[in-house]
Amino acid sequence: MSDFDWLFFTEVLVGGLLSGIMYSLVAIGFVLIYKTSGVLNFAQGAMLLFAALTFVSLTERGISFPLAFAITFAIMVVIGIAVERTVLRPLTNKPPITLFMATLGLSYVIEGAAQLIWGTQVHGLELGIEDVPFDVGGVYISQFDIFAAIIAASMVLLLSVFFRYTRTGLGFRAVADDQFAALAVGLRLPWIWATVWAAAGLVALVAGLLWGARAGVQFSLSLIVLKALPVLVLGGFDSILGAIVGGLLIGASEKLAEVYIGEYFGGGIEGWFAYVIALAFLLVRPSGLFGQKLVERV
Repeated sequence: MSDFDWLFFTEVLVGGLLSGIMYSLVAIGFVLIYKTSGVLNFAQGAMLLFAALTFVSLTERGISFPLAFAITFAIMVVIGIAVERTVLRPLTNKPPITLFMATLGLSYVIEGAAQLIWGTQVHGLELGIEDVPFDVGGVYISQFDIFAAIIAASMVLLLSVFFRYTRTGLGFRAVADDQFAALAVGLRLPWIWATVWAAAGLVALVAGLLWGARAGVQFSLSLIVLKALPVLVLGGFDSILGAIVGGLLIGASEKLAEVYIGEYFGGGIEGWFAYVIALAFLLVRPSGLFGQKLVERV
């Protein structure tokens, strides 16, 4: 171990952790919907794509950044509420597979709408942050990754404060614990669900901008949801904290695996190593690190 390059190891680890925060941001959108309604919203990736494509299309037409952000956010809120009221609410109490198939179909509808409205061309997205490394004690870290991590951390903090200290946020937590008890004490579930979908739309917008700036705004952007699934398996489908921890673990492990053991598998294992971890984790802890355990009553 005397010749082990600890500086390079730290650099790879930090890069993986920063990438993991980006995964966490996508996973949080899943958690918000699943925690209140029990729906695995597979359309989150399409919402992310639609948000990024709408924003960049507006800015290309001369609309300022703040105004384009506000307009896109308003559109995402309308889409989220429309989806909840027209598709998911009529399917309340249906089997989980029915709800999952509904959101899967929604993802194609939203992608098709994005293609119809904005076209299929690839767009570049500049947020004013260069993706160049800078030296921190001999460890090179991307400026864009640091920026994305700060934005993601701020989003998590904002959501945490909202759900812990506001009336609507407390109502959200009550619904997440027990929908029937929440109804019994007079909470307005439609309002809470609408708020949650609006929050999911905001998360999709922020994640779409960050991933669009890194990889370009194109239709393959919606596939980023596939990276969020291992994060959810590790952290738990109903825990925001779990989404953060799971993202960090997945980001770090896949980067380290690619660098240190990738050569033994012919390289390119970063694309699938996270799913191996998720599969192994399902066998020992299906609820995830922070997910609610299901106790079967005899």
